[in-house]
Amino acid sequence: MSEDYSSHTEKHEKSWLDKLLHAFSDEPRSRDELLEIIKDAADNKLLDQDALSIIEGALDVSSLQAREIMVPRSQITAIRLDDSPQDFLPQVIESGHSRFPVIGETLDDIKGILLAKDLLPLALNGTENFNLESILRTANIVPESKRVNVLLREFRENRYHMALVMDEYGGISGLLTIEDILEEIVGEIEDETDEEENDNYIKRMSDSDFIIKALTPIEEFNEHFKAELSNEDFDTIGGILMQEFGHIPKRNEVAVIENFQFRVLYSDNRQIHLLRLTVL
Repeated sequence: MSEDYSSHTEKHEKSWLDKLLHAFSDEPRSRDELLEIIKDAADNKLLDQDALSIIEGALDVSSLQAREIMVPRSQITAIRLDDSPQDFLPQVIESGHSRFPVIGETLDDIKGILLAKDLLPLALNGTENFNLESILRTANIVPESKRVNVLLREFRENRYHMALVMDEYGGISGLLTIEDILEEIVGEIEDETDEEENDNYIKRMSDSDFIIKALTPIEEFNEHFKAELSNEDFDTIGGILMQEFGHIPKRNEVAVIENFQFRVLYSDNRQIHLLRLTVL
């Protein structure tokens, strides 16, 4: 009986040895073959689905270029070097970003990167001796063809968190953050500002003063302020104000509708973004 047991044990060990040797002799010769092996491991419960997704994301990133995942030029929130804090602070607050390209005359004239945390001294010292240029960080500019996995390594080695992407003609075509790359690997990363982005259209400053987003739905505005603004022609407060102004307003332009005064805090050449509302 002991001989039978010994024989069975030897066969079992040989079986596993054969499998192990086969695994090393039949190495994957392509990315697809490697993925098949990893997926088989997941099917056999050697990996969970989260680990499988991360591995697949890491493999995908290795084949991507910066142009494929960058934030396009039209969506970049930039600050002009000659703007005063009164000009750009509403823009910083409304966007919720932590880093901003600082530019000269155009977006292609990059002066540096502004970190929102470097603006904290304004709360204590005011704006009297403020010099934006003195607190700028060096901008990291990369070509559109930059491999994303290489860029991630450079982010880690050089402690960068943002890179501006340049096209073949030397113009800025977009930007990338380390978060954009990580999201390609692990999926969408949401923080507190993402969670509240669609909900906090209206922020109360005092009994009669509010900061509101131009994208505030008219229905929500009416409910909040017990108002009766018409939503037949427009869906948002910004739409009503564009009609009221008759043009794209600049900062500090004012419009009064019913018993509400709207002062523009931030707008660009396409739309209104942020408003200060005073209940008259």
